Amino acid sequence: MKNPVPRLDERFSDPDARPVPWATAAEVLESAQLFWITTVRSDGRPHVTPLVGVWLGEELHFTTGREEQKALNLSGNPRVAMITGCNRWDEGLDVVVEGVAERVTAHTDLERLAIAWAAKWDGQWQFQAIDGGFTHADGGEALVFAVRASKILAFGKGTFCQTRYVPAD
Repeated sequence: MKNPVPRLDERFSDPDARPVPWATAAEVLESAQLFWITTVRSDGRPHVTPLVGVWLGEELHFTTGREEQKALNLSGNPRVAMITGCNRWDEGLDVVVEGVAERVTAHTDLERLAIAWAAKWDGQWQFQAIDGGFTHADGGEALVFAVRASKILAFGKGTFCQTRYVPAD
């Protein structure tokens, strides 16, 4: 979503609330160390798990092993919701990104993402781009996905507000 415009949902916001500026929500996405992803199993049950992610190029990226439940779920239904924020009721900002998870397989994109992962965590997450994904020091391989947002919501707490970001005209 390029240059999204914030829209306050007054139904779920305090009377004196203002929409959360996009720059504030984007900072939460860029700096988050942990996201929660929801995928859907073949029988319709949700699967929720924490993971690390990288917000880069207006997309949210994550990895998973080929045999992990989320990878199996994504092969049948690529729609996801990814959430990050603060687990306090009275302060902070929670951000939800909904969209379709698509595999990243282009080697140049994988190299760029491996650099972003290493930079974000001061080298704690070291990946090497390989054909179709990542490998890491222990020899394991990971699939890489990008989620281009179809919907982004921010939930401000303290002064409660719900902001939806819509594409600029």
